[in-house]
Amino acid sequence: MSTPLYRKIANQIKEKIHKNIWPPEEAIPTEARLSEMFEASRVTVRQAISVLVQEGLLYKIQGSGTYVKGNKVEHNIYSLRSFTEEMQALDKTIANEIIDFSLVVPSGHIRQMLDLKDGEKTFYVRRQRIVDGTPFVLEDTYLPVRLFPDLSYETMQGSKYEYIEEKKQQAIKESFQEVLPILPDPDIQSLLDLPEAIPILKVQLYSRLADETVFEYSELYFKSDEYKFTIVANRER
Repeated sequence: MSTPLYRKIANQIKEKIHKNIWPPEEAIPTEARLSEMFEASRVTVRQAISVLVQEGLLYKIQGSGTYVKGNKVEHNIYSLRSFTEEMQALDKTIANEIIDFSLVVPSGHIRQMLDLKDGEKTFYVRRQRIVDGTPFVLEDTYLPVRLFPDLSYETMQGSKYEYIEEKKQQAIKESFQEVLPILPDPDIQSLLDLPEAIPILKVQLYSRLADETVFEYSELYFKSDEYKFTIVANRER
């Protein structure tokens, strides 16, 4: 199946953005000018722009034009900060919408990661992390009931790490993360408000307390157009 013309134009606009030909926070050419550049109708150009607006690469200001969205939110993979802490540091407004909060007996893989006994239950929490009113991250978290018997729906509407450190008086030591590019399934695509199944970033992680107890296993799905990961490597001598 051939690629629709509007999608080809959208990809060419993306390329110009990625090459910084059209830098962040600057206006792209008008629809009329883009029609000339790509030898396409204004309707087709408008459709291409609409796709990129939905993907978060462009935004419109009524009466002014269409602009390239600013840089992605950056996450240092060696900085153990919660998502809430990261967003607060950037002066962004964050909300957590609970999609699922239930008791489950997890799969063998998760049971092994959390060092659970057969039949031992965890809380399973699916949260939609909303930043400045936009779905940003989808998070699936498993927390052992024996460690957090008083965990509540209301607690997970706030900061999980704040609950562990301040209410439970437990020191968080470290987190181990694996970042994978994936194509989302229809459910994840819908919850992240993606117009189509574009590649996203999946992070699989488990975290330990100061006493080496593994207290969480999480799978997080990030919009790749909104978020980037940085890794700092030190050369051993």
